[in-house]
Amino acid sequence: MTDDACCGDGVQPGDEHPVRPPWWRDPALLPSAAAGVLLAVALGLDRAGHGTPALVLHGCALLAGASTFVPGAGRRLVRGRLGVGLLMTIAATGAVLLGHVAEAAALAFLFSLAETLEDRAMDRATEGLRALLRLIPDRVRLSRLGGDVVVPAAEVRELDVLVVGAGERVATDGVVVAGRSSIDTSAVTGESVPVEVGPGDAVPAGAVNGSATLQIEATADGRDSSLTQIVALVEQAHARKGERARLADRIARPLVPAVLVVAALVAVVGSLLGDPTTWVERALVVLVAASPCALAIAVPVTVISAIGSASTSGVVIRSGEAFERLGTVRTVAVDKTGTLTRNQPQVVEVRTAPGVERDRVLRLAAAVEGTSTHPLAAALLAAAPGVLGATDVVEEAGLGVRGTVDGSRVRVGHVRWIAPGGLADAADALAGAGMTVVVVEVDSRVEGVVGIRDELRPEAAKMVRMLRESGTDVVMLTGDNTRTARAIAARAGITDVRAEQLPRDKAAAVEALDAGRPTAMVGDGINDAPALATATVGIAMGATGSAAAVEAADVAFTGTDLRLIPGALLHARRGRALMTANIGLALAIIVVLFPLALLGVVGLAGVVLVHEVAEVVVILNGLRAARRPRARTP
Repeated sequence: MTDDACCGDGVQPGDEHPVRPPWWRDPALLPSAAAGVLLAVALGLDRAGHGTPALVLHGCALLAGASTFVPGAGRRLVRGRLGVGLLMTIAATGAVLLGHVAEAAALAFLFSLAETLEDRAMDRATEGLRALLRLIPDRVRLSRLGGDVVVPAAEVRELDVLVVGAGERVATDGVVVAGRSSIDTSAVTGESVPVEVGPGDAVPAGAVNGSATLQIEATADGRDSSLTQIVALVEQAHARKGERARLADRIARPLVPAVLVVAALVAVVGSLLGDPTTWVERALVVLVAASPCALAIAVPVTVISAIGSASTSGVVIRSGEAFERLGTVRTVAVDKTGTLTRNQPQVVEVRTAPGVERDRVLRLAAAVEGTSTHPLAAALLAAAPGVLGATDVVEEAGLGVRGTVDGSRVRVGHVRWIAPGGLADAADALAGAGMTVVVVEVDSRVEGVVGIRDELRPEAAKMVRMLRESGTDVVMLTGDNTRTARAIAARAGITDVRAEQLPRDKAAAVEALDAGRPTAMVGDGINDAPALATATVGIAMGATGSAAAVEAADVAFTGTDLRLIPGALLHARRGRALMTANIGLALAIIVVLFPLALLGVVGLAGVVLVHEVAEVVVILNGLRAARRPRARTP
């Protein structure tokens, strides 16, 4: 482990990774183990009065331990980079020159052991990502005209038809084209309940098929599935440090040269005023006492552990900075359509102008909505008896869609964009029944209003209750009309409702909320993108969200269970607390040991022991962040 790195080598999608062996069979621990055994035997010989053999074994222990960090410290020094390994190298060399070979061997053993444990901690922290990649099977059965063929998963291409038998994993994202079964997506999305799927239903990579064979048309190449994208995003998060990571770096980076200068001053000034040997030895102790060993790893191991474990529960956090900001959130603003609701809207009722047929209204609406990604568009398309062709289609975010159908100018959208005119009473009645009202206008004449209802997600009320119990306020932001929004909000238990919001209104509302308390925005559509980017943390419901929403967000959920939200917040708060505790412990060690070393109260062996024990404590404390975020109530 490099002493100035924050994490190990990146986990690249598609790469093969060896399984981390148990600690007693890990070859990386051999030098430290050898140094420890040699040191123990040497101490025994020394106490028995065999000074020369003990000295030889102390030297061997020193070489074994130093081999793990001295070469790396030298390479970094050549590149002009100072690190903790350099301080330990200088301290061990100085101790040997002063005749304290046993102390130098103890320093080398303990520091090499701490470095090796840190490497294992980082490997453990990234194992969640490796586990995600292992969800993709090595080989896949494809349906061809001449029969089924088996190919490596990496060779799967978009539009290939996968044959997935009972109990087999899906190699890449796709859509069921034949067969009916249930799929288990718990390893990908964190949702424990199997989902029934049939023709037309989307299936994510890594899902486990149930009891019947499915034919699935691939919608992504084998190397470009949602799983590989999750791994890539989390790898980016490892590279981007948060506020506390940067704080630890800002302290540790100048501390190394400062420690060297202080140690040199202690040696020089002390030698001029007293015994040179005593003060040079004391300078070496000061060198080790002020070394930021634990501080260098106080944050990285925590961040990597937390982000990696979150990704295995369907919560993809895009950076360490986003993870830390997520831990500060005290208000959650939630979009309604597609987020609080099931995202399965259905046309419930259609009211038309005199002389206008119901089917005509639905056909015209579906024509201009044909290319829209908005959930309401899917409802109109599903209800239309047939879809006409539309040209010059333009989507007005948060308002509706306009286009030309058979030479007629058609607008379909919200009542605040298109006044319902003579159908105002009908629109009010539909809204009062908890429906979203869509107005259909043809050549400046309102021909109909469509009532669409999207049922509340069954876990929405529980999510709101869980957030409030954790001290988090909940606000609904929606572009829907006030009456419909309040009807849905009441069922979810939300009292603060901001309705009829355009995208810029949502962004302004989030900015105002954020000025009072750190705010997370949860959304899934194009019209949510500005608010997601404005919030302290933007959270996209990734399984159904638009590309614009996912791109603007800091956190994406691969599943749709709203209980992931309070679980993710608690996870981030806990991780933030662990990071703070680690930094505090690392700084406290330096503050306490420095004066004790300067006054000669603590010797080299004692300082080394305290530092390395503190480093192990920091590592173990950071690994506690790997506990998965809770997505369910007890």
